[in-house]
Order: sequence, then C-alpha cells, then structure tokens
Amino acid sequence: MTANGANLLQMNAFYNLIDPWLGLGAQPRDLTFLQISLRGIIVFLATLAMIRIGHKRSLARKTAFDAVLIVILASVLSRAINGSSAFFATIGGSVVIVLVHRLFAFIAYHSHWFGCLLKGRPELIVENGNLIWNTMRRNHISVHDLEEDLRLDAQMEDASKVKVARVERSGDISFIKKE
Repeated sequence: MTANGANLLQMNAFYNLIDPWLGLGAQPRDLTFLQISLRGIIVFLATLAMIRIGHKRSLARKTAFDAVLIVILASVLSRAINGSSAFFATIGGSVVIVLVHRLFAFIAYHSHWFGCLLKGRPELIVENGNLIWNTMRRNHISVHDLEEDLRLDAQMEDASKVKVARVERSGDISFIKKE
C-alpha cells in the first residue's frame, strides 16, 4: 500500500469516528442536541483561536473595518453550528477571513492612505469652543449628543472650554480641553 493510500485510510477512519458525534453528513433538521452542542463547542474554541490569530485589536477597536470582521465571522460560523454549511469548510473559510483582516490591518499600519480607506479619518467638530455644524450634521451628532459625551468623557458641561473635539475613526468623540 502506498503512503497516499495509508493517509486516505487514516482520514476515513477519523471521519468515521467523528461523524456520529458531529453529524457531518446529516441534514440540519436531523442534527441532535448533542451534535449541535459539540459543534458549538468546537466552533467556540476555533473562534477563540482565530481571534488570537487575528489579534486582540479586532475586538478592542470599534471601527467599521473591525465590526465587519465580527459580523461576518458570526454569520459564517453559525452555519457550521446549525449544519447549513459544511462544518470543516466553514471553519476553514473563517480562518481565511481572519487572515485577510489581519493582512489588511498590516497594510493599513504601513500605508496611511490604505488605513484611511479602510478605517476612515477623524473629523473636527469643535475648534476653540466653536461647533463645526457641517461636520456635526454629516456625522449625525446633535448638540445633545455632544453635551452628553462632554459630561461622560471629559467631565465638562460647556463646549466653549474645549480646544478641539473630533469624531474619531471609531465613531467616539475625543476632547482636548483648553488650558
């Protein structure tokens, strides 16, 4: 027997061992509670590993670039749990998505232009205590929103005491107080 033939037999033996536990060939409606539970555990562990590969930044940052990764991963991996897509192919495709995200983050780190394309740019909404209405309107930030963030983040009541405020790439508002 050739090495390829022995490898194929080992793969078939492995598949035959795990198939009853994971319901790999079953229709979604035929999966049992145990099979869905085991699939969920495996997907959970695989997702933790993917997030570690993709780095913590994908959870820590709130840019659209990072949010898209989380939404797509959740959508794709749910299909592995409920059986509507091939189990291992879905996990493999998810790894590819995480690696592409990581690659784009690497490129964005080295290219300001690409970083702005992916993540956007911060925009000035207050300068020397004056509100920049066009930018606030474009970002759908009302005076009430600005005042709330002033109180919560800068512990201030009055925008006239703000040197600079920006809508950051994450959508958060940052404040620098006048001295």
